[in-house]
Amino acid sequence: MKNPARTFLAAAVLALASIALASPGMADRTRARLADTDPRLDQAKALQESQAAIGRQIGDHELVDTRGRTVRLSEFLGRPLVLNFIYTGCAQSCNVMTRVLADVYDNAREVLGRDSFAAVTIGFDTINDTPERMLAFARQRDVANMPGWRFLSGSAETVEAMARTAGFQYFPSTKGFDHLDQVTIIDAEGKVHAQIYGEVFDKPLLMEPLKQLVFGTPAPYRSVGDLIKKIRLFCTLYDPKADRYQFDYSLFMGIGAGVLVIGGVIIALARELLSARRRRRHQERAV
Repeated sequence: MKNPARTFLAAAVLALASIALASPGMADRTRARLADTDPRLDQAKALQESQAAIGRQIGDHELVDTRGRTVRLSEFLGRPLVLNFIYTGCAQSCNVMTRVLADVYDNAREVLGRDSFAAVTIGFDTINDTPERMLAFARQRDVANMPGWRFLSGSAETVEAMARTAGFQYFPSTKGFDHLDQVTIIDAEGKVHAQIYGEVFDKPLLMEPLKQLVFGTPAPYRSVGDLIKKIRLFCTLYDPKADRYQFDYSLFMGIGAGVLVIGGVIIALARELLSARRRRRHQERAV
């Protein structure tokens, strides 16, 4: 398996050096505010601001789902949340990232539990990313019916506030938008826990922090459930050949074999002690 730290840095540099481009369409107010801004992202500053978001409280915000229903971000908390921003006119990176996320999401639900976390994708082109457009985007990529993954729209003010809190950056450019390819993991209490960069990234970069949040428990263990979670934490492992996470039963086989061996030794010792005691008693009676 690749070194996660080295892979993380490489993905971050790649994502910041080749930020995604997409078609025009953003609120006039936002366009005016950024009109004088150099569209080129300062790589070091962008990464610094993104990392600075870790530990922030994401807050509660009102959004709209693909059916036009009002939802609040707080409805998705109480368990880990995977958050990312796209926009439906994006020609390249948003499409690629969505496909990568779909694969990770499917594997994560399989090994971590179907209801153990949620996912939210928010359209940041607030004029064009309507509920209808977000639904079409999800359908075209075969993710519209994935349980627990919601595609949401919001007002310019709401989306800007959420992006700023999450450390996500996007700028108008002559080709539409320059934006950071970023996935944010939020913990059950609503705090930014980790950032993942790049339109394509290695699965462990997202799965490992998510696994820690889902299965992590305080020590000492307070219940049998805590113990089971800790076992699942250490036994849910990445297979680089299959590019999938799976529960590794070999540990239990090893434990079982060890228990049998130790049990056999204990039984043998007990029998020997019992036999020695009987011999002593027989000798005492003979005397």
